[in-house]
Amino acid sequence: MTVFGLCPLFLASAMAVERALAITSPHWYSNNMKTSLTKLALCVIWGGVLLFAVLPLLGVGHYTLQWPGTWCFISTGDRNISGNVFFSTTFAVLGILSLLVTFSCNVVTIKSLVSRCKAKTASSQSGRQWERLTAETVIQLMGIMCVLFTCWSPLLVMMLKMISTHTSSHQCQPEADRLLPSRYPAEIQVDCNFYLTAIRLASLNQILDPWVYLLLREILLRKFCQVANAVSVCSIDGQKGTQSAADGLNKQNIDASLIQKQ
Repeated sequence: MTVFGLCPLFLASAMAVERALAITSPHWYSNNMKTSLTKLALCVIWGGVLLFAVLPLLGVGHYTLQWPGTWCFISTGDRNISGNVFFSTTFAVLGILSLLVTFSCNVVTIKSLVSRCKAKTASSQSGRQWERLTAETVIQLMGIMCVLFTCWSPLLVMMLKMISTHTSSHQCQPEADRLLPSRYPAEIQVDCNFYLTAIRLASLNQILDPWVYLLLREILLRKFCQVANAVSVCSIDGQKGTQSAADGLNKQNIDASLIQKQ
């Protein structure tokens, strides 16, 4: 989980930095950004994360079985283990910094794209194409940021909280033992439940990321808009038909009452 947790975050940050450079400094990007540099960056990311993940084997930090005993992850509350606070805190801080870098670079990219789109719209006839490309890119970047923050921020923030409060997984109680007296406060069990939910959200990130790119494309967005428009038109037509039928029925009732009076 350490490797496959930090690597997607670092890769997302690297892609965000590359996008920002390509949009804000296109000439520098085309002249200096080579395939060899991209391969080197990938090797550095994977190699650095792997070295960080094997630190517990060297005596720095500790992996432990987490509550409810179905998964293994970094220990958060065991201060008696050498380097454990440093290892767990570094994981959480690196993850949060990666999220901040991704967010900042994507905001810069969106701002630059919108500014360039406005300039293209005012100066050339290709403005409509730029508008479509800009809209698709902005929607994709917003989707990426929403998925990353939703999946990872709960786990990283919860890790820092459990580290600061010295909360460990062995303080959590199984459901069968919750009615028994416990020397740990009830808030710890709430943290344990939230921690388990947070790790499940983080595990979903690798599943959701490809779908963001697949679903938030221009063709699918256009189809979605067409379907939504068709549904709204059918709803309006149905309301008009219902209203016309009601008006016709009311008219028949009025005519029948007039005939009876005559």
